[in-house]
Amino acid sequence: MPMLDAGVLQFDVTIGDKGANFARVEALLAAEAAKGALPRVLVLPELWSTGYALERIGELATPGGEAEAAFLGELARKYGLWFVGGSVLASVPGGYANRAQVIDPEGRLVATYDKIHRIRLMEEDRYFLRGNARCRCDIDGVPSGIQICYDIRFPELSRRLALEGATVLFVSAEWPSLRIAHWSLLLRARAVENQLFVVACNRCGESRGTPFAGKSVILDPWGEPLWEAGGDETLGRAVLDLEKVKSFREGLPCFDDRAPDLY
Repeated sequence: MPMLDAGVLQFDVTIGDKGANFARVEALLAAEAAKGALPRVLVLPELWSTGYALERIGELATPGGEAEAAFLGELARKYGLWFVGGSVLASVPGGYANRAQVIDPEGRLVATYDKIHRIRLMEEDRYFLRGNARCRCDIDGVPSGIQICYDIRFPELSRRLALEGATVLFVSAEWPSLRIAHWSLLLRARAVENQLFVVACNRCGESRGTPFAGKSVILDPWGEPLWEAGGDETLGRAVLDLEKVKSFREGLPCFDDRAPDLY
């Protein structure tokens, strides 16, 4: 199996200001590119271009999130990388979605995922349609699964993605400091129980009085961190040796010992 150079871009999202967030992403990438430090795949936070400005969703959302897809497509072509573009406000038939986007190095939007589990604490059930499909796609040839924030509290989704062949789980989030211990615990559990890598990007900073602790992380299938952020803006990366997934699953074949007829 191949190696994958994966990274996360943890930054402070400016609520409701696409221009500021586009400029911040562009500046952070340019600074890292000057050091030759860009990964092959880069994950952004949830709602990275707007934050939770849901009361302005009609103004900020574009069809399918086309504005963000076009912006990331230009950067993907410029730097030769994949984006798991966090998620964006996307207008869709019948309403709006919290939509993750996968952009390839040629700038093409190759996959999308609409958040299935809507968190009522953030009023997502009022503003977003529920996603109706999992996203298991190949990113740089690597079988991958996509999730957004609250999804990681529902282990059934991660398990289905793993059973469908995912060896890396990409997660974007706006996870608040108040529950950051849960973030770390749940991500580690998803890695261990499914014997896969987890590449998880959270935002940092503060929005409307709510602090966000960052703590983005890249975990191996043993649940051990290959890289972990603190609370500041940063671009972090790690090379994933995907042979580890095969060896872990062969050494402890827990998928074969499931009893799905009982649960």
